[in-house]
Amino acid sequence: MDRRKSIQTIILGAGASALAFHGCKTDGVDTANEAVAAADNTHYFGRTAEELELIEKLNAEQLFTEHEMETISVLSTVILPPKGPNGGPIEAEVPEFIEFMGKDVPELQLTLKGGLMWLDHKSNTDFGTEFKSATLEQQKQILDTICYHDPEKSLDGQPLEIQFFYLMRGLTICGYYSSKVGVAELGYKGNTPSVWDGVPQDVLDQHGVAYDPEWVAKCIDQSTRNEIATWDDQGNLLT
Repeated sequence: MDRRKSIQTIILGAGASALAFHGCKTDGVDTANEAVAAADNTHYFGRTAEELELIEKLNAEQLFTEHEMETISVLSTVILPPKGPNGGPIEAEVPEFIEFMGKDVPELQLTLKGGLMWLDHKSNTDFGTEFKSATLEQQKQILDTICYHDPEKSLDGQPLEIQFFYLMRGLTICGYYSSKVGVAELGYKGNTPSVWDGVPQDVLDQHGVAYDPEWVAKCIDQSTRNEIATWDDQGNLLT
């Protein structure tokens, strides 16, 4: 049984219990069905109803033109070149993430859209072509002029193109490494059990205490770490 089906089963069970408790209230059926429908959308699992409504609203909006999205795609891969088997910003849907953030935080829109216009203007002026069509070397030459901000000054007081690249770099990195692709690239495996063989002997000696050998054999024997503990009727640990 996959994760989605497991969630559905749990929610259906909870819904059935609620129906049994409240009798034959018809609105309970609707509530259970809504819960199962929400469980189908595992991409946004754990969101509140209000958050899901906002996400749906933002996803239905369009912030960038097709040309701007293509430019963002090219720029994100220059900032974070794809490598390895997991893929780069495109596979991680970083451009979509950046557009979503622009819609979710309207204060970013002027910097994002203005910066994209600046890139094309600079590229057309220097190389006679829009940024997305320039060579990688030409793109790097342009970005080299805006990739360093003055840490001694407020970012808000620095040129728009400097603010733009600072923002784009942050969004690209954040979008990539918070995605499934980026997590795989990091090699993060999540929480894993460690091996604990008790308090170090020198610490026990320092405090004048010692383990009961029988207890140690039952509780710190790593060969039995996957076995479920059992107790007798008096609460004594058996295994």
